[in-house]
Amino acid sequence: MVDCEHLPKCGGGCADSSEFSFIMAFQPVVDIVSGRIYAYEALVRGANGESASSVLAQVTEANRYAFDQACRVKAIETAARLGLDRRLNINFMPNAVYHPEACLRLTLTTARQNGFPLDLITFEFTEDERIIDRNHLKGIVETYRQHGFMTALDDFGSGYAGLSLLADFQPDTIKIDRCLVDGIDIDKPRQAIVCGLLKTAEMLGLSVVAEGVERREEVATLHAMGIHLFQGFLFARPALGRLIGDDEIAW
Repeated sequence: MVDCEHLPKCGGGCADSSEFSFIMAFQPVVDIVSGRIYAYEALVRGANGESASSVLAQVTEANRYAFDQACRVKAIETAARLGLDRRLNINFMPNAVYHPEACLRLTLTTARQNGFPLDLITFEFTEDERIIDRNHLKGIVETYRQHGFMTALDDFGSGYAGLSLLADFQPDTIKIDRCLVDGIDIDKPRQAIVCGLLKTAEMLGLSVVAEGVERREEVATLHAMGIHLFQGFLFARPALGRLIGDDEIAW
């Protein structure tokens, strides 16, 4: 493991994170085979429960790094306080990471101070964010993996990159976007596309999560295709400042 103390500071708009006022909501990722919650995704909300968009609207090029760091800290601190013992999924902004090792220092320190295991953290990035430098993103994924973190490509199928991003490097997990899940039980083209994605994931050794599920027919179809990890309103909505238990899931 690299000694981060001797790395350069992560530059580029290191604004005071105190300018952001927000809390975390947690939405479960469920495993319908084991009947247990597999992970919780930390989702930013306003201080009084306002939508994520109301918080993200405050993010600029100048404060992007500070916001990204503040979200990591808040997610880990809150998860530790709530006694989370499953995976913790944290969203991050690839374009806010200027040096992978340097930008991890606060994350590592926060996890250590709160006694939260590094190997329970998954960092999610979305292909909705236009990736300026793919080699840089590949370096981020590789660095995070060296520290024991997992990575996930969120909203897969809805953004800029698609399969070409997987050709350059592979995260541990892909999360299939709602745009491909919606109505898949009666939609042959979506079934064909997802079948292809699952075959690709199998050959690359990636796990797959179907997100945005809202109907049992969608779950039945996707499960028959081989998916067992799901996230969506059908099972549970995000909960503000608390962790939904296994017995609260609409199995």
